Amino acid sequence: MIKAIQESATYIRSKWGATPDIAIILGTGLGELAGHITDRQELPYAEIPHFPLSTVEGHSGKLILGRLGNKCILAMQGRFHYYEGYSMQQVTFPVRVLHALGVKTLFVSNAAGGMNPQFKVGDLMIITDHINTFPDNPLRGKNYEELGPRFPDMSEAYTPRLVAKALEIAARNRIDVKQGVYVGTQGPTFETPAEYRYFRTIGGDAVGMSTVPEVIVAHHAGMEVFAISVITDLGGFGNIVKCSHEEVQKAAAEAQPRMTFIMQQLIEEI
Repeated sequence: MIKAIQESATYIRSKWGATPDIAIILGTGLGELAGHITDRQELPYAEIPHFPLSTVEGHSGKLILGRLGNKCILAMQGRFHYYEGYSMQQVTFPVRVLHALGVKTLFVSNAAGGMNPQFKVGDLMIITDHINTFPDNPLRGKNYEELGPRFPDMSEAYTPRLVAKALEIAARNRIDVKQGVYVGTQGPTFETPAEYRYFRTIGGDAVGMSTVPEVIVAHHAGMEVFAISVITDLGGFGNIVKCSHEEVQKAAAEAQPRMTFIMQQLIEEI
């Protein structure tokens, strides 16, 4: 794995001379932020050695290097999911490459189902913690000490100073945001009403099919992490509403401007 990481990073460096210290993973229907990147260069995943290919509608599958405000950043427009058939190591491989490229801070966005009765479709939830229900862990197997410790502490997987700064930005600009616990599931099915209620009972506020593996690996590597969910559907309470991927994309797109503003301001101010 070390050789594959190095080969991917070497190839990307051969295309781009800049060294970004911030990276962003853009989730389903949340690619608008990429449009704010200036002096941009794009690199399709298909051209990068050892990179998986995204198979999900709404994930375009390319790296974008450029500037966001006063920062040099690298954006992943499209991510990889366990439900696509990839191993946890493949899902999180790009995060390893980002770290090898010099990235010190990772921003993650996703579309999620809301379980907190106080949430509504279109809300933004800053993730403060997570519950991992995936059947595998990306750190399972041989541990490479050069990548991180065998038993990483996860008490502050989501960097408190970044959470606090994002809340300050939201309050200053009168943007309503929630905070909560994200439950990561393997998918690809959306949750049953009973599952929604179960995840709520064990402490979850929102649920989705990504983010947790990427955050585990980023934290393992010593990166700071900020993550935010767009609540795109609700389940398990009151009237049951059926959910589709198209509806998730639509709700995510409508919430994009607020999420984009917070992420952009946070990147500029840290």
